[in-house]
Amino acid sequence: MTPTSTSSSRPARGRRRRNRENGVAVLRKPDYRQLTHPFPAQNVFSDDEVWAIHETALRVLEELGLRVLLPEARRIFATAGARVDNDDMVFVGRDIVEAALATAPSSIRLRAANPAREQTYEQGAMIFMPGVGCPNANDAERGRRPGSLRDFEEAVKLCQSYDIMHTFGPLTEPQDVPVHLRHYQTMRAQMEFGDKPLFLFSRGRAQVEQGFEMTQTALGLSGDDFEDGVWVTTIINTNSPRMLDNPMAQGIIDFARAGQMSVITPFCLAGAMAPVTPAGALTLQHAEALFGITLAQLARPGAPVSYGGFSSNVHMKSGAPAFGTPEHIKMQIGGGQLARLIGLPWRTASGSASNVADMQSSMETVMGLWGGSLAHGTLIVHSAGWLEGGLTFGYEKFINDIEALQVFAELSTRPRADAEEIGFDALQDVQPGGHFFATDHTMARYNTEFYESIVADLNNFGTWSEAGARTSADRATDVWKDKLANFEQPAGAVEATERLAPWIENAIRNGGAPPLD
Repeated sequence: MTPTSTSSSRPARGRRRRNRENGVAVLRKPDYRQLTHPFPAQNVFSDDEVWAIHETALRVLEELGLRVLLPEARRIFATAGARVDNDDMVFVGRDIVEAALATAPSSIRLRAANPAREQTYEQGAMIFMPGVGCPNANDAERGRRPGSLRDFEEAVKLCQSYDIMHTFGPLTEPQDVPVHLRHYQTMRAQMEFGDKPLFLFSRGRAQVEQGFEMTQTALGLSGDDFEDGVWVTTIINTNSPRMLDNPMAQGIIDFARAGQMSVITPFCLAGAMAPVTPAGALTLQHAEALFGITLAQLARPGAPVSYGGFSSNVHMKSGAPAFGTPEHIKMQIGGGQLARLIGLPWRTASGSASNVADMQSSMETVMGLWGGSLAHGTLIVHSAGWLEGGLTFGYEKFINDIEALQVFAELSTRPRADAEEIGFDALQDVQPGGHFFATDHTMARYNTEFYESIVADLNNFGTWSEAGARTSADRATDVWKDKLANFEQPAGAVEATERLAPWIENAIRNGGAPPLD
């Protein structure tokens, strides 16, 4: 495969050059903030097969329909000409779907408190989101525990500490904060400790509208400013197979009307909530994603919305979800083909079913990252820290995954092969059996030519043993502790928090906002 990234969106090479005037080595300063996929998108299905999946998905929407619990959503579909039965079933014609796809934007501007953190959400972009939606947290020193506000804040700080983490997400659930007040603290923490694109759970209109208001208040945005691009994103999970519940349907509507982005993400596990074959699971995923995209466009034509999918398989002996499997990767690549067919940016995901930060967890996550990359997923979720199929956010796992992500980012840089890089003079200077350590070619580059690992130990066995025979997970503990101990708030975060504090105090006095069932 041939690298295809462009120089405007790849990591800075940080060439190891000595300043010839003062002899000071230039330090390597990679830039991982905006990335494009380094390799061509791959296919697992023929064009005819992809079209057959798409056509069958449209048939599912027309003939089988989806159950929609929210009356407002059913009314929107009915007004557009969809057939709505008395038992909450909605049947959508392909003409309605095609009209929705025609108005859905193919490129979306993700805004951030720091303009340097903004992302262009479109096909070809490679955007990473951490492991999210975890009710528990785990690290080597404090063990596995129910997620708390402290854990959520620490996870935000860790995400902020690495440029390769492009957006925030729901991370760990702060279960020590009541649900009707939880969105105040999760939104506050993202703005107090970060300057990246924001995430808000869709847990009912009251919480969503308050989340939008908090964003405008903290960042000093006018109404027009808030609608100039996407400041807040949510993920919408359908209830596979073929159902859309109240908070998810309302979230699609509310985000669309506010000009903010919903990422429509069916969670189709082949053999359980979807047909057992990759093609069958993708057909269901595609149908449900098209349904959500259509609702967003009916609520507001042109609203930012992302195609999404999180399809994998289950372990047929236990029913447990599996990740990083061949089937997972095949469905990722097939999902990418479907996204390109309809011309929309899309979300995929990595993940791990392992219970600890071990070889299994690394293999599952890295294979899922490769699947997402070869599929040209715009947004790759659960890319760092995800354990137990999403039940736990692991601190050591997060750091080890950051290592893998930074290697992916480095692949976005194409090596040069001009005369200076080939270095014939160096080849000429070194005699047979010699070494290149002291050549001018090496000395001009040695300090910055290679990627510098954050957790790998490259010492020999004896040196490693004498130092305590520590594993990568052991070393990762030191890394996350250091990052938290030396964390510094980004510019503007203190001011944003001060603007937001009285708003939150008043909202709490008024009783908060209960979630929608």
